Amino acid sequence: MSTFEVRDLVKEFRLHERGGRRRLRAVDGVSFDLSAGSTVALVGESGSGKSTLARMLARLLPPSSGEVRVDGRAVGTGRRATRGYRGDVQMVFQDPFASLNPFHTVGHHLSRPLRLHSGRLSSSELNERVERLLERVALVPPERVIGKQPHELSGGQRQRVAIARALAPGPRVLLADEPVSMLDVSVRLDILNLMDRLKAEEDLAVLYITHDLATARHFSERVLVMYRGQVVERGDSDEVILRPRHPYTRLLRSAAPDPGGSDPLTVPAEPASTEVPDGDQGCPFRARCPHAMPVCSRRPPEFPVGGGHLTSCWLYESSTEENT
Repeated sequence: MSTFEVRDLVKEFRLHERGGRRRLRAVDGVSFDLSAGSTVALVGESGSGKSTLARMLARLLPPSSGEVRVDGRAVGTGRRATRGYRGDVQMVFQDPFASLNPFHTVGHHLSRPLRLHSGRLSSSELNERVERLLERVALVPPERVIGKQPHELSGGQRQRVAIARALAPGPRVLLADEPVSMLDVSVRLDILNLMDRLKAEEDLAVLYITHDLATARHFSERVLVMYRGQVVERGDSDEVILRPRHPYTRLLRSAAPDPGGSDPLTVPAEPASTEVPDGDQGCPFRARCPHAMPVCSRRPPEFPVGGGHLTSCWLYESSTEENT
């Protein structure tokens, strides 16, 4: 059974502009499941809605509609339900320089969530748990780090502290929003390996948000591809990244180093106009798609293309008919 279920999540923003107001739908009917001990990667270019989705899941933004379930139960909206939810679902932010308060020590950053979620602890118990958290993220010996402020740490060390802080409440779900994109290349793999190890040790369900197809393939079991707020392709990571079906996923792969080392994909240059009006009910990618057809003025459902691989593209409507 899935630990974490997202159903038809929507986020709309009201924009005030000259001539009136309009609504921007940043996340448009997204659904997926997360299971304990596994990682799902959410990939897409900047502006696709990935971070907005993560902030809704972390309860930093309220959804416009939709539902989140934990162990099959809908999550309540009251203060107590929110605190319990945040104990189960924690987030690691993209920028380790902005996510830690520069005026507080590492010890303060880790002890605060322990006090909030672990009840009454003596000073010795609290210090012991803080040191244990630092050891779990390989910041050893902990006594050399616990009294430092964020500016005294490197970017990689700060992100390790942020991961330790996320682990403090004993979460079941970890939302990792581009956790290595602002780090030096030399430490990115260490942080990803750390998160992969913690996932296995803690039996965590992980949502890994990234624009990097190579790490999405190697550090996740399943991949969701997001464009203009919609999931346009999903499936096993090797299947989606090595054999992409949706024209947008092909465009992403053609813009990145070929993960398989063979069979490079090329996409014609995009048209001059790439704008689709907000509120449009058609395929969001059709203005950029080299295969656009009249039917693309209608939003496509998800079509199965084999092995649990699904894509929202009218090119594969016949594959559904062949499978029936």
